[in-house]
Amino acid sequence: MHAPQPPKAEATTASPDLPWRRDSPTPTTSCLLRFEQDLLNFVLTKMVPEGLGEHVTSSKKAQAKWYRNISEAYVKTEPPPRTLAEAAMLVATALGRIQGANLEGVLAYYGFPIPTPPVVTTEHHPASLPDGVQFVLKTLPIYAKCIGDGDGFTAYVDTADPTESANVPQEVREAVNAMSQTPKHRNSQQKSVLQSKLNKAGYRIIYTSKDEILARQYRFRLRGIDAPEMGMQYGKESLNALVNLIAGKSVMVYVYGQDQYDRCVGDIYCDGVFIQEQMLKEGHAWHYKIYDKRKEFAKWEMKARDARRGLWASDNPEKPWDWKRKHNVRHETSDNLDKTWEWRRKPHNARHQNTPIQVTLCT
Repeated sequence: MHAPQPPKAEATTASPDLPWRRDSPTPTTSCLLRFEQDLLNFVLTKMVPEGLGEHVTSSKKAQAKWYRNISEAYVKTEPPPRTLAEAAMLVATALGRIQGANLEGVLAYYGFPIPTPPVVTTEHHPASLPDGVQFVLKTLPIYAKCIGDGDGFTAYVDTADPTESANVPQEVREAVNAMSQTPKHRNSQQKSVLQSKLNKAGYRIIYTSKDEILARQYRFRLRGIDAPEMGMQYGKESLNALVNLIAGKSVMVYVYGQDQYDRCVGDIYCDGVFIQEQMLKEGHAWHYKIYDKRKEFAKWEMKARDARRGLWASDNPEKPWDWKRKHNVRHETSDNLDKTWEWRRKPHNARHQNTPIQVTLCT
């Protein structure tokens, strides 16, 4: 802990825990002084700066946790930060893995630069993506009820994800901040309105034992396979197989594009397992040859056929595309549509087209 120094003229009263050492208020030292004064105020009052809420999306409770971590890191830092870059690195290190947008908001509030290299890290992605992959998403743990059948599911993506953090609409940030400042015991109608605003924008606040996560919802379609519909023979078994593979877990989705129902079509990996491979090898789905020509998919399906696994235990199982044509199914009926709603928003990065996408979400 640093030894306290006498405050200079016009400086704020010193704290025994937070050293004050600035001289004339240059632009740089003014930023650092305001930063230190806010830390001092938090130590004394447990209050975070009022203006911070305009830059971040998390609740006051979460913000208080941040300032506690920052103040603890500050008094342990030797020597204390003397430049904006040093202060930015201290903040980023103290806050660890908070949402990227929130970290950037705290740094912007004080005029601190974003540290280089970035302190907040995510799961490693391949330096070179497979041909055709547009982007990669890591989901939060998947709810079993959001798995509609053996080839599709709805999931949430933390806005701390690099593909999401810089693209949270301002109206969403404002709604989250307003919700965090609304007392739980009052204005329930106001909170309902704000929550509805989030839902229409395609976002949801997910509460965990440790934090509140602002997440965007996506619908995903497993690329290259087609599973039995829920009204078909073996439909329930195929659904249960996918539930057993991914429910309650985070998955990596390598997104190739969108289908006619505006779902993100991609390859799914969970705990190092390629999910389409498992679904085909165990006879829980067909290889969708019309849209996917990968030879290994055909081999995995043939092995399941030869072993009469899963749906291949029947001599002549009906194909999903034939069943849908026979029943004149024009719209997807999976993903628990009776429990979902639709929303529109602009694409989340420049790799998408400049037209809104429509997504059906699990509530």
